[in-house]
Amino acid sequence: MAELVDLTSQDLNEIRTNQGKSLLEISRSKPVLLVFLRHLGCTFCREALRDISDYCEKWGEDAQEIVLVHMEDAAVAEPFFSKYGLEGCQHITDKSQVLYRRFGLAKGSFSQLFGFKTMVRGFKAGVSMDQFGGGTFGDAFQMPGIFVIHKGEVVTQYIHKTISDRPDYRKLLNCCVT
Repeated sequence: MAELVDLTSQDLNEIRTNQGKSLLEISRSKPVLLVFLRHLGCTFCREALRDISDYCEKWGEDAQEIVLVHMEDAAVAEPFFSKYGLEGCQHITDKSQVLYRRFGLAKGSFSQLFGFKTMVRGFKAGVSMDQFGGGTFGDAFQMPGIFVIHKGEVVTQYIHKTISDRPDYRKLLNCCVT
């Protein structure tokens, strides 16, 4: 596994959600699943939102706080999240991708974005969910990633190798949710 991103308490205190809460403040009361999304038109972004919604339905919303990071205005993102049952979910708009870079998330290479396995999985995901990606909202080359922050520290992370990777959210949270 890659070395964990190194953020101080001050760094986490400065990162605020749409509700004005800092990641530090939230992480002191419960684990934060910080999900960096690709552009909102991406099939895999939509799949991730569906997976997160299913996770919350199955395991409950109280054990952790989901915070989504995206590159859109809140006026665009919030109705989009609502389509996946994530209305009211805390989120962070990062149009300039400062946080993406701060958390070590790079732009994707050709194979990460358009490799054969990615294309095949994208087709299958689009068909099975009846939702091929829409237009591009944000940076189509940005790679996604997931970080679990608990008690002011990044305790685990998932850095996508390709845009089609499908992480196990429960497994990521096992470090701090029973």
